[in-house]
Amino acid sequence: MRRFTLLFVLVIGCAAWFGTQKLGAQEPAAEKPAAASEGENEPSAAWKWANFAILAIALGYGAAKALPPFFRSRTESIQKGISEAQQMKRDAEKRAADMEARLKTLGAEIEKFRAEAHGEMEQEGARIRQETARQIERLQQQAEQEIEAAGKTARRELKQYAAKLALDLAEQRVRDHLDPATETALVDGFVRDLQRQESKN
Repeated sequence: MRRFTLLFVLVIGCAAWFGTQKLGAQEPAAEKPAAASEGENEPSAAWKWANFAILAIALGYGAAKALPPFFRSRTESIQKGISEAQQMKRDAEKRAADMEARLKTLGAEIEKFRAEAHGEMEQEGARIRQETARQIERLQQQAEQEIEAAGKTARRELKQYAAKLALDLAEQRVRDHLDPATETALVDGFVRDLQRQESKN
């Protein structure tokens, strides 16, 4: 930064010096002393060239001191930017290659997913079929038990009904064949049996 300041000061000084020289050249010839000879003008021109040479050397020296580090830092900055851009390009190319590889394997992954889904569906279907078969078997056993229980109940009721019918029929037949004398004899015999049992007790 100091070098740039020095260079700037030198440039300003050079510009000021050239400005004063121009103003001196533009002064009217009447104001110059009449006694000046041609020999006095020539050393003035040489002095100007000497000043210019000194200024040019100073500017060149300042530029030679200040510009190489500036250009080096600028070159390093540009190279760093190029390196970062190249790294970003490599990263982008890598991501693009990864995406292309994924797209290429996407079909295989989809097919694999379909196969897995198909296998899972078959397993689920087999499980549902087994569960349904167990449910049907349990329902069949329950129905058989209920049918057997209902059959037992129906057979028992049928036996009871048949026994009741048989008793009713027997009673009807006995009543049909039983006259008052036989009925009296049966009642007397029943009473005698009761009396014998009481006497034994």
